[in-house]
Amino acid sequence: MPARRSVLAAMAAALPAAGLPALAGPASASPSAPAAPTAGALPGGGDLGPNVLVFDPGTPDIQGKLDEIFRQQERAQFGTGRYALLFKPGTYHGLNAQLGFYTSIAGLGLSPDDTVINGDVTVDAGWFDGNATQNFWRSAENLALIPVSGTNRWAVAQAAPFRRMHVRGGLNLAPDGYGWASGGYIADSRIDGTVGPYSQQQWYTRDSAVGGWTNAVWNMVFSGVEGAPAQSFPNPPYTTLDTTPVSREKPFLYLDGDAYRVFLPEKRTGARGTTWGSGTPRGTSLPLSQFYVARPGVTAATLNAALDQGLHLLLTPGIYHLDRAVEVKRAHTVVLGLGYATLIPDNGVTALKVADVDGVRLAGFLIDAGPVNSPTLLEVGPEGASANHSADPTTVQDVFLRIGGAGPGKATVSMVVNSNHTIIDHTWVWRADHGDGVGWETNRADYGVRVNGNDVLATGLFVEHFNKYDVEWRGERGRTIFFQNEKAYDAPNQAAVQDGGTKGYAAYKVADAVTTHEGWGLGSYCYYNVDPTIRQDHAFAAPRRSGVNFHDLLVVSLSGHGQFEHVINDTGAATSGTDTVPSTVVSYP
Repeated sequence: MPARRSVLAAMAAALPAAGLPALAGPASASPSAPAAPTAGALPGGGDLGPNVLVFDPGTPDIQGKLDEIFRQQERAQFGTGRYALLFKPGTYHGLNAQLGFYTSIAGLGLSPDDTVINGDVTVDAGWFDGNATQNFWRSAENLALIPVSGTNRWAVAQAAPFRRMHVRGGLNLAPDGYGWASGGYIADSRIDGTVGPYSQQQWYTRDSAVGGWTNAVWNMVFSGVEGAPAQSFPNPPYTTLDTTPVSREKPFLYLDGDAYRVFLPEKRTGARGTTWGSGTPRGTSLPLSQFYVARPGVTAATLNAALDQGLHLLLTPGIYHLDRAVEVKRAHTVVLGLGYATLIPDNGVTALKVADVDGVRLAGFLIDAGPVNSPTLLEVGPEGASANHSADPTTVQDVFLRIGGAGPGKATVSMVVNSNHTIIDHTWVWRADHGDGVGWETNRADYGVRVNGNDVLATGLFVEHFNKYDVEWRGERGRTIFFQNEKAYDAPNQAAVQDGGTKGYAAYKVADAVTTHEGWGLGSYCYYNVDPTIRQDHAFAAPRRSGVNFHDLLVVSLSGHGQFEHVINDTGAATSGTDTVPSTVVSYP
């Protein structure tokens, strides 16, 4: 590691290119003393880089700019473009913001109702012949919509959060013509009308309010949702919890006059409904002068130097190549991405490491595995972490990890959570099943998420296609509300997925030594397209004891490509043939 003085010098030299004034300490400071950041607002968004577009109601031809970005991003599933579309508070008329890949749209008010679009924020699937199962990596946040037709279309799959939104009408979660769809996630939102999932295979809605919900396919889960359908799994497959045990909403950028700030919502226990419906949301905020505003091309050394000086990180849209880990050592640090900012560890390092400290907030970015195998991509707490963070947990929100697809990538364990009380709130951890650099050994990734910490809560856990366990839970008192999984499509034969004497690695494995664990609304699907004769003994594996409990589990064989013998351990009926009818277990043990 370079000396601290050298790192600070490198950082100071790099800062003007990254959108902040150069750092300067007092004239009497020694050369090795930490430099103090120069404060300054960033009005109008220019200093957030060229891929952050900031609109106000008087901006000319907003629709033309939205259409231009959509044309570029509509089919760019593994492209390099990244965009954040930010709307200042006010009312906008006649807009249809169609969102393609790596495009985020957000309002800049403290409440969604501060920024009103008389129009739509649309995701459809015309680019893929009406199939929305690959509508990944796009988001909508902090806006009020008055849809032209009365219903807004949001036909998405994984990694496409709909947060802090107010739809003054209905919401349609399926593509035009009701083709396939595989999503999705809503949080801290109010839909005045009815939500129609139609062809959506699964969905998780948290701490929100809906005017109604029309149907379910395989797995619809609600926690803390006013107006949610009653518990009825498996027919229809609604899993409904009255409240969410612990939640803390994602940090977001907003305007205070002409100055940008980042709002940090407070933690809630027994949460139900939105955080913003009764006036000013509860929490704190930080001026942007306390952030290092990073642009693509900045080095990991510069990012670490900023963190060492006590700055937070705002990652503007783009791709960041790392030759060493970005290390978050200070409690209450915020790392916030805009427009799916993407971190790539190039030489087998871990992209991001978090110390065993209170209240770190990671939100809104993508980590892409590099071509050299990384032992981990994201490490929350070092090995052996033991501190109690119940009062102020670390949160991981809309942080997505990808191995392959955009090119060859490898990682032994994608996400490791060692810190106690961590909240994982919406993640998609994906070993790619299509794109570039895809193959059983080409994008080798044995484990998706490994949880070693105690009292970890996952709300909205999507983990797919890993060579061995998709989720491996070793910590005590873990809880998961909603899990979506597909086993690896490309296993070459039965022997490749043999786990000792067990056929197939479980999608969700609770370690034998764990005494207390609970899960609600967990589903796993198999589609072994290389060898359709592969069989899984089960999707869920856990010790059979009174403290380990599961509610509303299902397994599905997609088109008969592989079969499950059981749902959990030796319990639950086998899947059969090509009927894609789920096998379910309502309660275990």
